[in-house]
Amino acid sequence: MASAPSSELHSRTGDASGTWRHPSVLVGLVGTGIQASRTPALHEKEGAEQGLRYIYKLIDLEALGLDAGMLPEILTAAQRFGFAGLNITHPCKQTVIPLLDELSPDATALGAVNTVVLRNGRRVGHNTDWWGFAESFRRELPDVCRDRVVQFGAGGAGAAVAHALLTLGAGEVVIIDTDAHRARDLAAALRARFGEGRASSGSSPSEALASADGMVNTTPLGMAKYPGMVIPAELLRPDLWVADIVYFPLETELLRQARARGCSTLSGGGMAVFQAAGAFQLFTGLQANAERMLRHFSDM
Repeated sequence: MASAPSSELHSRTGDASGTWRHPSVLVGLVGTGIQASRTPALHEKEGAEQGLRYIYKLIDLEALGLDAGMLPEILTAAQRFGFAGLNITHPCKQTVIPLLDELSPDATALGAVNTVVLRNGRRVGHNTDWWGFAESFRRELPDVCRDRVVQFGAGGAGAAVAHALLTLGAGEVVIIDTDAHRARDLAAALRARFGEGRASSGSSPSEALASADGMVNTTPLGMAKYPGMVIPAELLRPDLWVADIVYFPLETELLRQARARGCSTLSGGGMAVFQAAGAFQLFTGLQANAERMLRHFSDM
């Protein structure tokens, strides 16, 4: 097992005798409407299993009456208070990028960051979302046809999921977003990396889904804060597999309707766990036990 960077595990708590024990790690999650997130419990439980005093704080912009414009101050405060890093979620995965000193190759390619490591006065952005989705998909929908996949959402999470789908061998990913320009830009970026014909943008869900093997929702629709579905339920059919990256609630309205119609489905739980495992390692330098984290997520 790799040893943890000293800059991240320098803080230790002492007992009455003055003996130092339990390396301490302080991290957080920045986003909007995240009070129901299971990420803090996932990280803290895995930290405890590995002998760390692991503290994970929610920085909910909505609860604090803030917006993404406060990200510069939040990052500065996190550095000053000794945070090892921050997870980043909706709506900050792309707006955080100009505030960072460096990006990992994955974050650079995707144009989205979900993990910021704070070390030696520097802010380094990473993306563990795409691997989290890919690993979950491999495990739960290994044999589905993926010649043509329709993806709803072209934001930071959408960029990661589309990258994962094409890495997993999807023939073509059709991107649909309420911002048509953003959908076109993401499709163009995907073609540049994966080749012509591998990605396109669309505007009509019914037309796109008519010839699709599966669909993925990467928008916030379906979250407790944003109830609803990205498509009318009548567009679902039994031979269409349906994935949703939302995991609170774990069964979104989209997945409930899809299951009722006989569709194979994939919830956002697996992606949440595997991206968390990747972030844990970046924050601590320790290999997370993903199987143990999956069991803990199920227990929750």
